[in-house]
Amino acid sequence: MRRPRLLDDVVEEWTLVLDGDVLDRRASVVVPVRTRDGAAAVLKISSPSPENEHEHLALQRWGGDGAVRLLRADPHRRALLLERASTTDLTSLGYLEAAEVAAAAYARLHVPALPQLRTITAYVGRSTDALAALPRDAPIPRRLVEQALSHARDLATGPATGPASTGRLVHGDLHDHHLLRSHPGESDSWLAIDPQPMSGDPHWEPAALLWSRWDEVVARGRIRADVHERFLTVVDAAGLDEDRARAWVVLRLVLGAYSSIEEAARQDRPLTGDESDWITRCITIMKAVDPS
Repeated sequence: MRRPRLLDDVVEEWTLVLDGDVLDRRASVVVPVRTRDGAAAVLKISSPSPENEHEHLALQRWGGDGAVRLLRADPHRRALLLERASTTDLTSLGYLEAAEVAAAAYARLHVPALPQLRTITAYVGRSTDALAALPRDAPIPRRLVEQALSHARDLATGPATGPASTGRLVHGDLHDHHLLRSHPGESDSWLAIDPQPMSGDPHWEPAALLWSRWDEVVARGRIRADVHERFLTVVDAAGLDEDRARAWVVLRLVLGAYSSIEEAARQDRPLTGDESDWITRCITIMKAVDPS
């Protein structure tokens, strides 16, 4: 994304001063700024999407407890003024230690959900018919598709595992790059950024952690063992139900792989190399988490 004129407009309207380089990210522009009173902050302007529509509401709900504090927002323009954390993320920690930190973050972030948020079950429900219609020669093994469809039915209608199993505010994209140290030198204080908030079951969360740091996992050469160990680490540390978490991982990754197939079909083109690699990653993670 090019630096938008909107960024300059918001900087002027909110009386901000640029305080560093503009970071051009996949779906947003982020720039360090100083407020009128000299406080360090970050201005984030995102491309509109369903995933970030209610980002400001989630940040307001958390109020700086476990996530960066929201200082100001213009939801219509997807402009957010945020507390500035350090640039050190969970990749600074070991693979399993980082999973334990993420698990601790769940306890602070998974508060009762706001009524405005889209629900995980509604999101999944919109995809299951199309998923069931996938041809058998699609690049996702049919047994994984059938398994995901079975999980979708069970998770939508089956009994919850406890009072906190549904209706919670779920970050949605909490992985190693989306937890930052609050300040340089603070070893035990981490803040979440870039939520894609939804209302639903916290067991939805671990999948994002498993697809993170992939190059590092591949380089170690023990992909399935590493992924499975990280899965068990975050489940145990967060006190999640292992079977329920495993079911959500399979369902979420099948949906993730399907989204690449759907996008290529929509554009009437073959899968790109990156899309094929992503589908392979999803399948590998599913097999690592559920080797049966």
